[in-house]
Amino acid sequence: MIFTTSMTGRHARMRGMDVEPDLEPALDQRLVDAALAQLNRRWPADEPGGAAALRLDDGEILTSVGLDNLNGGVSLCHETGAICRAYTLNRRVTASVCVYRDPERDRILILPPCGICQERLAMWGPEVQVAVPDNGSATGWAARTLRDVNPYYWGAQFTDDGMWPSQESHSE
Repeated sequence: MIFTTSMTGRHARMRGMDVEPDLEPALDQRLVDAALAQLNRRWPADEPGGAAALRLDDGEILTSVGLDNLNGGVSLCHETGAICRAYTLNRRVTASVCVYRDPERDRILILPPCGICQERLAMWGPEVQVAVPDNGSATGWAARTLRDVNPYYWGAQFTDDGMWPSQESHSE
């Protein structure tokens, strides 16, 4: 299912798409498809693997894969490369999706961001959209904001107004 970047949450619901009310659909099927294309470029179809795609504020999509290593302590999440690239470019991330191929069960999983990736994405604020699994939707996923995924974000405890810290605060 594909919807345009100008479609609001209300219009998407009218067309049967699963997005939160009033969210601009920065996270759409095109972003998921970009992650899937990266997955398929990197790993053969019969092997497990993962990939991620991030949308930037101008609509550009960055993709990356995780760094696996014999020493698990140095492995990196699939989103990390694209997050670092966005930061290097000094660009705002608006959405993120991570996919994983499970060949033993012949399925593709949508993985919500782990706690570390939530921290990395938090630099761009609580309205960054992330994909989460949703078996009740036609696509098998739904878009949620970081605020929805992590309503008790610890960083808000250190701001004067109790709001999420700004990007500048994350860089101090």
